[in-house]
Amino acid sequence: MIGVIARAGERPAVQEFFQLFKTPWEYFREGEAYDVLVITGKVTPETQAKLVVCLSETPANHQTKVEIGSASLPIYRAPSEKVRIEEQQRGEQKFVYLGYNLWSEIDYLLRVGQPIDHAQTPALEMHIQVIRNLILDCNMDVVEIPPVPAGYAFSATLTHDIDFIGIRQHKFDHTLAGFLFRSTVGATRDWLRGSLPFSKLMRIWKALASLPFVHLGLARDFWLPFEWYLKVERGIPATYFFIPFKHTPGEKVNAQNAHRRGCAYDIGDIPEWIATLQRNGCEVGVHGIDAWHSVEKGQAERARVLAVTQSTSSGIRMHWLLRNDETTRVLEQAGYEYDSTVGYNETIGYRAGTTQVYLPIGNENLLELPMHIQDGALFYPQRLGLSEGQAWELCQSVIEQFEKFGGVLTLLWHDRSHGPERFWGEFYSRLIERLRQMNVWLTSGEQAVRWFRQRRNVFFEKSGSTISVRGCGQAISPPLTVRVYRGGRSNVCEDFSWDGRDTQEVGELIAQTDTSTAPVGAEA
Repeated sequence: MIGVIARAGERPAVQEFFQLFKTPWEYFREGEAYDVLVITGKVTPETQAKLVVCLSETPANHQTKVEIGSASLPIYRAPSEKVRIEEQQRGEQKFVYLGYNLWSEIDYLLRVGQPIDHAQTPALEMHIQVIRNLILDCNMDVVEIPPVPAGYAFSATLTHDIDFIGIRQHKFDHTLAGFLFRSTVGATRDWLRGSLPFSKLMRIWKALASLPFVHLGLARDFWLPFEWYLKVERGIPATYFFIPFKHTPGEKVNAQNAHRRGCAYDIGDIPEWIATLQRNGCEVGVHGIDAWHSVEKGQAERARVLAVTQSTSSGIRMHWLLRNDETTRVLEQAGYEYDSTVGYNETIGYRAGTTQVYLPIGNENLLELPMHIQDGALFYPQRLGLSEGQAWELCQSVIEQFEKFGGVLTLLWHDRSHGPERFWGEFYSRLIERLRQMNVWLTSGEQAVRWFRQRRNVFFEKSGSTISVRGCGQAISPPLTVRVYRGGRSNVCEDFSWDGRDTQEVGELIAQTDTSTAPVGAEA
């Protein structure tokens, strides 16, 4: 059991940290015995704790890094430009001085997020790993409920932002002009440079030649996305975010060409496709316009989508990923259950430093499903501009992090990315097949968030020397994993399946369940 002594302002970060690192803990109580004590400052109460972790009292705004084994952990609110982790052995007790304030780091990651140069570092998960490894190094076992459904490698959700529902709607506008330029001058230039295969150049020109027939209704609209995605995803319940109101660029858009943010369609134009997606088990959410800054408009956008879907789904991702410091609280007041806006347009990775669904600091109900891999970030020349080989290598490194830490990998593939002139569909298909081969739980955003919410509702409690895990009163599907690391062995664990329904003593749960020892990610 971990005891925590923290200042009042640190408590929201403490509580969210231990929702993500789901292990036995409580705020320090006089007279209680603890195996581990985590305290802000260096003055400790009388304790027999085998490990005492002391956090810096003076977080500042220095950005630096600390070396943890072979890995480099970015620190964003360091008290100085140099941070060191120091250890002292005092009899049977080990004192570890982290040199930074863990709670300030968690607060910063969840409130502000990481800069682009650290985008590929899952910093919050590494902070969890630091604490876990300190405990294991003291030859104490660690029991936790990791963010991994029993029987799976990790979770993933496939999402699509629907900004276009076909090229037929676009006549003599900037969208059509851009397509014509990219399909002629741009495609020819890329082929001459060697960045576009001749086979794709021919496919682009073939689509270009068919354009008059598409507008006349005599040929298939090659930008219509739904049939293609349903075929490629083959039964996976993907999540589609739809525009609630057409020709509405929105307010307070501080970006170049803000007027182009308005879309030529809205969800009311395609009720037959909405019904088809729902029959195939897909989720329909809101691609928000002004919900990021207005409760009233957020409610109107949600009501518009629900009127068409006749469902209770309450997920949202903001168009152009617009957000500010108040967005998650505004969305919560507007009635949304989860948001999936936290991510990067310019790159891929972990804006909040985590692989997990989390509760934003200051919110009470709305959860954040962070977005990790976006097609445009990978391939747009103005962004990463990668070749498919380079993009595959980068995506594979992200997948390896999810294998190591668990969580839910959120992919964003836009509506027309499968077709001309992008033709990023083959890459997407390959990515999905890679996840299928790895035994990943592929599910919708709504279902993934529900699973994480149920995991949040179970907790460990201590009574005397007995530690129990209290269930949430209903079976969780897929079941939770209860994981036991043996002291001194951070790369080997024993996993047990538990449906989260009843309260169980940890010792009894382990004793009555068949054990399976499995290697996990090497320590940082």
